Amino acid sequence: MRPVSFIGQNDIQLLHGGAEYFPAMIEAFDAAQSEIYLETYIFAADEAAQAIKAGLARAAARGVIVNVITDWIGTGNLASGTLQREFQEMGVDHRSFNPWFRRGIARMHRKLCVVDRSVAFLGGVNIVDDMHDDDDASIVLPAPRWDFGVRIVGPLVATIHWEMALNWVRLGHISLRTRWATFKEQRARQPTEARVPIVAGMVVRDNLRNRRTIQNAYLKALGGARESVLLANPYFAPGRKLRKGLSSAASRGVKVTLLLGVGHYQFQDVIARAYYPELLKCGVKIVEYRKTQLHGKVAVVDDRWSTVGSSNYDGFSLFVNQEANVVVIDVDFAKQLRAHIERGVADGVVMDLSEFDQIPWYKKAFYRFAYLIYKNLLRLITWGKSAE
Repeated sequence: MRPVSFIGQNDIQLLHGGAEYFPAMIEAFDAAQSEIYLETYIFAADEAAQAIKAGLARAAARGVIVNVITDWIGTGNLASGTLQREFQEMGVDHRSFNPWFRRGIARMHRKLCVVDRSVAFLGGVNIVDDMHDDDDASIVLPAPRWDFGVRIVGPLVATIHWEMALNWVRLGHISLRTRWATFKEQRARQPTEARVPIVAGMVVRDNLRNRRTIQNAYLKALGGARESVLLANPYFAPGRKLRKGLSSAASRGVKVTLLLGVGHYQFQDVIARAYYPELLKCGVKIVEYRKTQLHGKVAVVDDRWSTVGSSNYDGFSLFVNQEANVVVIDVDFAKQLRAHIERGVADGVVMDLSEFDQIPWYKKAFYRFAYLIYKNLLRLITWGKSAE
């Protein structure tokens, strides 16, 4: 497993939702001179997506090389075909990740962009309007989707560019000889220690050399926590190790708060609530966010360590899909992100253990049933690794 390489002297800007994320990305497109790489799970057909598409088209018209990867499931079969035709007319190269499950069940869930190898964008923000449900565009959300990304300038951009360029090559029609040469080059790239104060590192999850990198980054941060842990995520169904990490931190007297999104998928909500009693008994504070769709995957530990990315706290993100997070070691960045999470907590509903004790037996049975289905399905898919 490749260790996380932390690199200093980066300028990292926190961006809240598409309202901040998309204009910053389009600004970079309009300044592009040589190449753009873009990866997204969902590329919708709404107004926000059209603005991104127009920015890519303008860049391609200037002669900029534009490479776009979208996930076949996330974007949809018909939409992927439409994008392919539209991008081809614009001079944009487009590849759909894993159509018809030809590469197994894994999905490309990353949200990444690099422009001219000088500026990068990373986070949980799909190319979809903040005010519309990402599964059904006809559903208008009560408030803008709660999500985050970052804009990065500095040495870390080279690492992100390498990961994206490698993914682009993997999806192309290339010979086994070229694939083997690319693999050898990847193995030869050893992480370098920064000679300046640590700032940030890219943390990816794939099914090659980074199977548990994101989970281990969380576990290391939880293990070293001394004062507080704030984590926000829309889909909560972690394995045993991550649950133990949360419980152990709370048992040591660390103030652990989970802000969880609910209301998007009812079955997912039921699975998440099956974990509540265990964690509540250990002193973990659980808050459900019901104001709008919570999609951010962010965390802050001890006002120093923080992360923003695409990885959920469920078995698919932690053990199956391709994911990408950035870990930032910076007090000012952590405090800024903490303020956002704390506002989310203030808008949420705190869960109480006594409420679960009073739940009718048939609801408890349903929670248990949903949990067992999920656990056994993930164990089958991941060959038992999701239990870790």
